[in-house]
Amino acid sequence: MSVTFPGESAEYRAARDRLLVQEIELRRAMETVAAARRQLPPGGVVPEDYVFQGAGADGVPTDVKLSELFEPGQNSLVIYSFMFPRSSGDKRPGPATGETALLPLEEGPCPSCAAFLDQLDGAAEHATQNVNFAVVAKSPLPRIVTFAKERGWRRLRLFSSAGNTYNRDYLAETAGGGQMPMLNVFHRDGEAIRHFWGSELLYAPTDPGQDPRHVGTLEPVWNLFDLTPEGRPDWDEQLSYS
Repeated sequence: MSVTFPGESAEYRAARDRLLVQEIELRRAMETVAAARRQLPPGGVVPEDYVFQGAGADGVPTDVKLSELFEPGQNSLVIYSFMFPRSSGDKRPGPATGETALLPLEEGPCPSCAAFLDQLDGAAEHATQNVNFAVVAKSPLPRIVTFAKERGWRRLRLFSSAGNTYNRDYLAETAGGGQMPMLNVFHRDGEAIRHFWGSELLYAPTDPGQDPRHVGTLEPVWNLFDLTPEGRPDWDEQLSYS
């Protein structure tokens, strides 16, 4: 393969070709990991058919079982646990306007989770052609629905887990009740629903200067930063930028 760009030096091309070898190795490594993930043995059977609360067609809160989140012909279910309420130590500003702005800061939504869901709201329409996808949060449903409208989300299926132990059981809640941004995948296996995979990297040791990156391959914003000379900034997502 011979690729060049206008004005590049021989030094640049040689370095870029060496980097290309690494990028090919990374692509192979990513597929190797994905293949190993697909070969996991059956996970544990979900201990109960958790009942969440979602907005019905008329907007009235409606009980929805975990089993009812599976569409016909789609046997995988991805659930992201939205930190709403946010971490008690998160002092980033809350929303500047709207009903959510009236909440005490510690009861408001996590800005990083909101940024992640901003990105997934666009992807959801495409992803749900093949997999089921839902977002759950510990806050009461009216707060979740209100924030989603204020944020402009249109495609996410949002549910409250305030009335069940899902968050605690699937590592999205600490022993002290703090919320964690866990992503879990479930698979329908005949009559049983089994846990398939969770973003346990959230709890794994990190290298110096890194955060867990437990959903790092899903985050366009941070992956875009990786393509630049500056790399990832020492920066946190915000609910708004001045």
